[in-house]
Amino acid sequence: MDFLSDTATVYIILAAVFGIFMAWGIGANDVANAMATSVGSKAITIKQAIIIAAIFEFAGAYLAGGEVTKTIRKGIVDLNAFDGNPDLLIWGMLASLLAAGTWLLIASMKGWPVSTTHSIVGAVVGFAAVGVSSDAVSWGKVGSIVMSWVVSPLLAGSIAYAVFTSIQRLIMNTTDPLANAKKYGPFYLFIVGFVISLVTIKKGLKHIGLDVNGGFEFLYAAGVGVIVALIGAYLISRVKFDKSQEVRSHFVNVEKIFAVMMVFTAAAMAFAHGSNDVANAVGPMAAVISIAQSGTVMAKSTLPGWVLLVGGLGIVIGLATLGYRVMQTVGKNITELTPTRGFSAEIAAATTVVLASYTGLPVSTTQILVGAILGVGLARGIAAIDLHVVRNIFMSWVVTLPAGAALSIVFFYILKAIFS
Repeated sequence: MDFLSDTATVYIILAAVFGIFMAWGIGANDVANAMATSVGSKAITIKQAIIIAAIFEFAGAYLAGGEVTKTIRKGIVDLNAFDGNPDLLIWGMLASLLAAGTWLLIASMKGWPVSTTHSIVGAVVGFAAVGVSSDAVSWGKVGSIVMSWVVSPLLAGSIAYAVFTSIQRLIMNTTDPLANAKKYGPFYLFIVGFVISLVTIKKGLKHIGLDVNGGFEFLYAAGVGVIVALIGAYLISRVKFDKSQEVRSHFVNVEKIFAVMMVFTAAAMAFAHGSNDVANAVGPMAAVISIAQSGTVMAKSTLPGWVLLVGGLGIVIGLATLGYRVMQTVGKNITELTPTRGFSAEIAAATTVVLASYTGLPVSTTQILVGAILGVGLARGIAAIDLHVVRNIFMSWVVTLPAGAALSIVFFYILKAIFS
């Protein structure tokens, strides 16, 4: 263990630097998951999107990011395989951060909405399987993660289809769409407030020493949902409607109402994204720090609060610097989005991601949001979807996992050569 103790500080510093780089990549690429539909439907500007995302991505990462972090940190690899060689796990996790961050930088420059979760999971599996042994990978856990990548976009697409269909029936296809939009809008916002606050109360408050259970979490979440609905109702009442446009089309003013409501779903999606995807950066960081401090892979340790802070800060910097490129692809190129369509996609995506964070599954928010947008597009007919753009997105997803694995293997052997 002399080797570890002599280099522990170096490892912790490298973990922090590589972790910020990875978190930056998450922000640069995955800001589209939280904000693209809002910007694409012209509900908010890019500047407003960055401000909203900065606040709620950080809040989600810090308050509800711990559960998924456990899976990335020690669920993908079999720690017993590294018991005699903890240095191998340190090199591997550092290589994984660097590999995933590098791939996300390339993808973000190209405007590809790739999966940050695919990137880090592929990187961890790559170094463990090739650099150490195939037995070092917990293939059962990896299998459940891969299954979630299939199930989660289908679930999001189904929810988005159902929400958009309900909006059409309750509001759009009625004799007075504007009156019904005012009537039912707060009910949709109640769902947004309830779902997001539930995962925060159940999982996030433990970080600040509060543990709510016994059914009270549902009561508190319902209370928050009511507050969000009341705020939404007030803001909707303040919307100025164009009477001349009302004569030509009820839908113009209905879309104005949903544009207001999308501020809430944008915040919800940002929170949900931060709660799930911060783990992709801080999971490997936490593993390196724990091993460097204890000298063993089996030590039980709490997740340092500053690690989640670093992850949240990196995400915010990334989305503010390069996030607009992927936002263009997801928000405008897949299908034409209006506030009602964007609202349907975002509420579905946020709900799916929050459910995944609640269970600790590191799902792909990119896949979930694209699935939700496709669900909305299908509700309008297959012709409403640009299949060429969808095909390119699918191809980038296929490439991401092996790209992360290959880069991780290369960086693993470089770090091994430097430190061994």
